[in-house]
Amino acid sequence: MTVGDRDARRAMGEHLLGSSPVTLFHRVDVLDRTLATLREAGYHVLRASATQWRTPKDMHRELARLLHFPDYYGENLDAFNDCLGDVAERAYGFPSDATGLVLVLTGYDTFAREFPELAHGLLDIFALRSRDALLSGEHLVCLVQSTDPRFSLPPVAATPVPWNEAERRDTDRDA
Repeated sequence: MTVGDRDARRAMGEHLLGSSPVTLFHRVDVLDRTLATLREAGYHVLRASATQWRTPKDMHRELARLLHFPDYYGENLDAFNDCLGDVAERAYGFPSDATGLVLVLTGYDTFAREFPELAHGLLDIFALRSRDALLSGEHLVCLVQSTDPRFSLPPVAATPVPWNEAERRDTDRDA
């Protein structure tokens, strides 16, 4: 692959990262189109259903499994931060030939209502580690799908969490 090909493949991730490392989606069809484009560009996509997380332990276990965290993972946000730092450095978590990593969290509003501080902390850490990864040319993107079209999140890593371009206006999420 030439440098130009690699740059073209990374353009979609860079576009998403331009606003924030974390982007909100409501409509599954819009999310699926975005994911198809990212997959075509070589991004490694990992998908988790946050509606299945009944406890913080459920969240930690699924993310540890998806991201191939080591067995000693401590199942808390400090340990998540440490291990995600290793993912950002490609120690594990996604293939070395991938353009970048996309973590998709569906039904996140359900989990966020039950565990608001944990839900925000998880995304805040992801956003910080995504910025760290950018310094070494890596892409970590988190796409958060909500079943509630009015769902909002506080800023992560001091950056507002925007809706994706296709659903930026409230009326765009009503369909």
